[in-house]
Amino acid sequence: MPKGVPEQVPDDGLTTRQRRNQPVLAVHTGPGKGKSTAAFGMALRAWNQGFDVAVFQFVKSAKWKVGEEAAFRELGRLHGETGVGAPVQWHKMGEGWSWTRKQGSETDHAAAALGGWQEIARRLRAEEHRFYVLDEFTYPLKWGWVDVAEVVDTLRARPGHQHVVITGRDAPPELVEAADLVTEMTKVRHPMDAGRKGQRGIEW
Repeated sequence: MPKGVPEQVPDDGLTTRQRRNQPVLAVHTGPGKGKSTAAFGMALRAWNQGFDVAVFQFVKSAKWKVGEEAAFRELGRLHGETGVGAPVQWHKMGEGWSWTRKQGSETDHAAAALGGWQEIARRLRAEEHRFYVLDEFTYPLKWGWVDVAEVVDTLRARPGHQHVVITGRDAPPELVEAADLVTEMTKVRHPMDAGRKGQRGIEW
């Protein structure tokens, strides 16, 4: 796609404007670093365009202070005070969401993850947000906690112009097939290979 120009234009009866404004389902997967980081970068662009942003984190601990979370909460506050950008919601484990990871069995965690997905599906049907980040959502799918076919059907049937970005390793083939944009992050080299742990300003 040199200079952002498609190599071919489908004979789908749509105008260039209609094709450009179709909602996007993106999947960031693979073993490399940067899947969530790239998703949050897209969310920043969405916020700047006035798109209501909602982030849902399925695996990260509620006690982990994520840098992007702090930034987006400030952006949400800025919107509330000045009208700049758009509303922002950030939901993760430990803040009352039904997928909150507490002490319990795998069955408990699976039921909680399913409840979390059902709430997201409800929001999609109601068009509550314009841009969704489902961070590390591939793991509940991989573990069989949430039915892949149901997720794919819901995403394909979502009304309006709701963009969805899903991150995590080992994205199911059915989800990859349904997506409009798929990026596989590959690892060439990582500081952990040399025994270096994550550091402030890079990992959080």
